[in-house]
Amino acid sequence: MSWHRHALVGFDLETTGTDPLEARIVTAAVIAVDGRDGEPADRHSWLADPGIRIPAQASAIHGISSERAAAEGRPAREVADEIADTLAGYWRRGVPVVAYNAAFDLTLLTAELRRHRLPSLSDRLGGAPIGPVIDPYTIDRAVDRYRKGKRNLEAVCVEYGVVHGGAHDATADALAAVRVAYAIAGRHPSVAELDAGRLHERQIAWYAEWAADFQRFLRRKGTADAVIDGRWPVREPVPAAETMPSVG
Repeated sequence: MSWHRHALVGFDLETTGTDPLEARIVTAAVIAVDGRDGEPADRHSWLADPGIRIPAQASAIHGISSERAAAEGRPAREVADEIADTLAGYWRRGVPVVAYNAAFDLTLLTAELRRHRLPSLSDRLGGAPIGPVIDPYTIDRAVDRYRKGKRNLEAVCVEYGVVHGGAHDATADALAAVRVAYAIAGRHPSVAELDAGRLHERQIAWYAEWAADFQRFLRRKGTADAVIDGRWPVREPVPAAETMPSVG
């Protein structure tokens, strides 16, 4: 059955920085949405003490200071473990997880699990690959490749007529990502007709194609050693010289 006729689960992180292999979780949300009305049926949210100072520029984006995280946040290890268990529980039931720029959020969560010596997402699925994952960022970039303008979540919400409840709030971002996913299905029948597994596979190919194109572009512009990792939805540790763009 077409993926958009099922319930979906939105997932978002707000973090200490933009490098998913080094940044830490500050807030997180997992929001279950039952249908295309886009209304949440269940929600989970977390505030973590990341165990490091939150840079001022990160606090300015998501509004969480180091002092608040230390006073009110739960241990990062517990938070990462619970987020992973929650996502794995939905995947075991066959519910797709929607994450805007999934390669950032899922890579960061994977790095946190490794940092705290916790079971990986795949381990929690009995060794099976994670998924299905629905990434509106990757899908929109593939099906409307030449549209001008920004591709961050706020801009794409405007493009698809989705009301965003508050940028850089994990709960609002997770819900907005699900609503954008439904809106993309409404506009693009070629995406809507796929089942979740096939769409997941398409996104792997679309992301790899985008990464190769972007790498060629950077090299033409003078960054001869530019390397863009084309793995999706999770990137494992890579050499320090490798770059990883983020959107949020």
